[in-house]
Amino acid sequence: MSQRNSQAAKTAARERLRAERERQAKKDKAKRQVKVAGAVVAVLAIAGGIGFAVMQGNKPGYWEAAKDDKLVAPENTTGKNNTTVILGKDSAKKTLIAYEDSRCPVCAAFEQTVGPTVKKDLDDGKYKLQYVGATFLDKNLQGEGSKNALSALGSALNVSKDAFWDFKEALYSTKWHPEETDDKFKDDAYLIKIANTVPELKNNSAFQKDVKDGTFDKWALEMSKNFDDNKYGVQGTPSFVMDGKQITGSDGKTAPSTVADYNTAVDKALKG
Repeated sequence: MSQRNSQAAKTAARERLRAERERQAKKDKAKRQVKVAGAVVAVLAIAGGIGFAVMQGNKPGYWEAAKDDKLVAPENTTGKNNTTVILGKDSAKKTLIAYEDSRCPVCAAFEQTVGPTVKKDLDDGKYKLQYVGATFLDKNLQGEGSKNALSALGSALNVSKDAFWDFKEALYSTKWHPEETDDKFKDDAYLIKIANTVPELKNNSAFQKDVKDGTFDKWALEMSKNFDDNKYGVQGTPSFVMDGKQITGSDGKTAPSTVADYNTAVDKALKG
C-alpha cells in the first residue's frame, strides 16, 4: 500500500469518527432538551396545581359566601333582621329566652325530658318563649349541621309556629338526634326525612324546596348572631334568660335538666 493511500485511509477514518461524534453529540443534545422540556412541564404542572389549590383554598366556603346573600326571612318573625321568634300566647306577661344549638346533645336531653313541660306552660299562657338558635358547635366540632338545621327550622317556621315547634321536637328526639360529632344535619335529605314525621311538613313541597334551596340560610346566620352577641353572658346551650337573668338548676350554674328543677327555677323567675 502506498503512503498516499495509507494517508487517505487515515483521513477518511478520522472524518467518519468526527461525523459519528457530531451525530452522537446532536443525539445527546436532543435528549437533554427533551428532559429539560419535560422538567419544565412538570414544574409548571406542579406550580399550576399548587396555584389551583391555593386559589381553591382562598375561595370562600358556602356558608361564608351565604353571608352576602340577600336576606329572606320566614313568616312569623319580627325584630331586627326578622330574627325574633316568639312562641306562646300573646297574653303572657313575661318572656323566657331559650338558647339552643340543634347539634347540642344537652339540648336534646333537655327537650326530651323537660320539653313537654315547656310546651304545656306555653299553652297555659304561663310565659312566652323567645327562641334563639345558635350554631357555635359547627365551629367547635367542624361541620355545618347546626346552620343547616337552623335554616330548615326557618323553613318550618315559614309554614307555621306549630310546624316549627313540632319539627324542633323531632330534631331533638331520641330517634333522630345524632351524636354531636356526627354532622348528619348537614344533609338536606335527612332533615326532610325527619320533617316527614311532622303532619304539617309531611310531603310539603314548598317546605322541601326551601330546605333544598337554602332559602333561609342567610337568616340562620343572622339568627345565630343573637346568640354570639347576647348581653346576658350566655356562652353555651341550652341556656335560659328571664328579665335579664340566667335561669339555672339546683347547682346554680347550668340550665335546669329535670322537670322539678326547671319548674322551681322558672317559678322563682316569674315571681321575681
